[in-house]
Amino acid sequence: MTSLEPSAYPPRISDADRERALAVLRESFAEGRVSQDTFQRRMEVVYGARRPDELTAVLLDLPYRDRRSRVVRAVARAAAFRRSVGRAWRAERLPQLMLPGPGPHPMSIGRAPGQMLRLTDVSVSRHHAQLTSSAAGWLLRDLGSANGTWVNGVRVTGSVPVRPGDQVRFGDVEYRLAAR
Repeated sequence: MTSLEPSAYPPRISDADRERALAVLRESFAEGRVSQDTFQRRMEVVYGARRPDELTAVLLDLPYRDRRSRVVRAVARAAAFRRSVGRAWRAERLPQLMLPGPGPHPMSIGRAPGQMLRLTDVSVSRHHAQLTSSAAGWLLRDLGSANGTWVNGVRVTGSVPVRPGDQVRFGDVEYRLAAR
């Protein structure tokens, strides 16, 4: 089993989420879309909600307008674009880790002497991870490391398939996988 699966715990509702839901309810009440009784019952549901889907159900039949201006939305899109370009730029500048040829023995990764890939950074565990070839390709397995093994920004627990171009991180040491 890998950690690429979503958490077993549902996301919590923030105060900002509750305030947005209440704002939609107030606006709908002021415009006459909901009666006073409906407004009060839905407010009680909003205050008692524990999961985001409960808030969604309360507002499902009400129109929602994003009050942010076009300028604010354009700035938000530009900032998001800048972050994605920055991530892509950093990814291309990462050092490459060449995948070895297929073999019967896994490639051990860690800080301890005798590892096939020895990383001397203190954030890397002594026996951090293993890279194994299989018929389907390569599998990367975390060995219970303290600071984690990450593939493309997602923490790994167990084995996950990897291929050339993936970004892998062992503690604070990051590489981009490359084929021979």
